[in-house]
Amino acid sequence: MKMSNSISRSMVCLIVLLGLAACNNTSSKSFVTTADFNPKEKHPIVIAEAAENFDIPLSSSLRTIDKRLGMAIMAFGQQAVSEGNGFVEVLTPAGAANHSAVRAVTPQIKAALKSGGVQSGRIVTRTYPVTDPAASAPIRLAFAKVKATVHECGQWPENIRSNTQNTNFENFGCSTQANLAAMVDNPADLLRPRAMTPSDATRRNVVMGRHRAGEATNSAYSLKDSSTGAGL
Repeated sequence: MKMSNSISRSMVCLIVLLGLAACNNTSSKSFVTTADFNPKEKHPIVIAEAAENFDIPLSSSLRTIDKRLGMAIMAFGQQAVSEGNGFVEVLTPAGAANHSAVRAVTPQIKAALKSGGVQSGRIVTRTYPVTDPAASAPIRLAFAKVKATVHECGQWPENIRSNTQNTNFENFGCSTQANLAAMVDNPADLLRPRAMTPSDATRRNVVMGRHRAGEATNSAYSLKDSSTGAGL
């Protein structure tokens, strides 16, 4: 009888120890947060100053930029004035195979920037080294502006098959956040909404006048006046 009680107590202790061991068998990540399920927290859009670049490829035989390229450079200058501080850097390659083309078109690029509204004193020319002297390197235009950015997507630090907590994988939602950051026209709109525009006082007086007179307040509309109803 005593032997049986001893065995029973041993079995109970063994079961308790096994239960505690099972509870202690957790993965390296023992807790989850809202960021594990919300891509906006895991991949936040950051509003900060960054460079806006425009690389202009040049062939060795180029001596004159065409009208289309000149218009694009002028539009870049307008963007630098409206969205940046008005300064534009012209980075030219040093020691590239197309150095003659670079020397020929650089004054034309500056002239196009001036046509876009950039003051001549705010066009800064600098050089950058070229590692391969046999290659044709581009001229880069750059200005600083406030941009909405997301850290680099495509991070896969762990195998998604080993996720036993059913949380979103590391890269989930990153591309959506990056696309939103790239599409937004004014990054300040992501910080707070814009103020409401003033109401149309003239139209409001017309509507209120008709309402007081018991008339219909909607605008007159006929299918005959629209292209949709033209064939009806």
